Amino acid sequence: MIQLQNFHFRYDRKKVVFNGLQLSFHPGFIYGLLGKNGTGKSTLFKNICGLLKPTNGHISTLGFTPFDRNPGMLRDVFLLPEEFHVPPIRIQDWARTMAPLYPRFDYVLFENLLKEFEIPTDNEMSAMSLGQKKKCLISFSLATNTRILLMDEPTNGLDILSKTQFKQIIRKLNLEGDRCIIISTHQVKDIEDLVNRITVIDSGNILFDENTESISAKLSFESGSQVPDGALFSEPSSRGFDFILAKGSSHGRQPDMELLYKLIMTNPAVVHSVFNPQTTSHERHL
Repeated sequence: MIQLQNFHFRYDRKKVVFNGLQLSFHPGFIYGLLGKNGTGKSTLFKNICGLLKPTNGHISTLGFTPFDRNPGMLRDVFLLPEEFHVPPIRIQDWARTMAPLYPRFDYVLFENLLKEFEIPTDNEMSAMSLGQKKKCLISFSLATNTRILLMDEPTNGLDILSKTQFKQIIRKLNLEGDRCIIISTHQVKDIEDLVNRITVIDSGNILFDENTESISAKLSFESGSQVPDGALFSEPSSRGFDFILAKGSSHGRQPDMELLYKLIMTNPAVVHSVFNPQTTSHERHL
């Protein structure tokens, strides 16, 4: 569905973002693309949908070269950007203008999502709050039914209740086998229990990429008054300590993505040795 081969990208000689990245995204998954601000998540999205062109290497999106901007690709890829501009028109007028670009756009779903988010459809979009604008664009992006949906920091600007609504809506979607959703964020808790595959990038490299079943099989997320010997990571909590062990456990908690993310960022070599010791981190495929 999406393949990057020997992918290089730089903005200038000093700002190299990716250097020889090998990466694939497959249908049927909701990916969590995690990383600190400035690690290249937005740049990766813009290359995948053709807004930017690789410095070297190759990207294939749905079999097309993205920067060619072929209509056959554009109608099946939607990017929800972190930063956006909305026009001073009503939501319905805007939707009627934009929806024809996406042949599978579902007007009924769009209306239902706006109601679930409690968006006042009679107001001009530019007069809405940041959170209302973001929920409007989230609703539109989901209603496009594109085979690839790229969501860049979708929970930024949402309050706690709206973040919960966002996760509930994504869970209720019928993710068909030929669709792929990639959610980029640095706020790990916002997508916990939502994604079924985790990819972590840092300094243009892939530090980690595994599905949640593999994580549960190889790591145990537990709590206790003391940290046991051999714990891969630990931190104080209201329960005493939260920690990760290098063995799956039927009685442990569900994978704690924030705890896992902290382990990956502080000691990626240890995580790598647990999951895939025979390859280098930037050569691993999703």
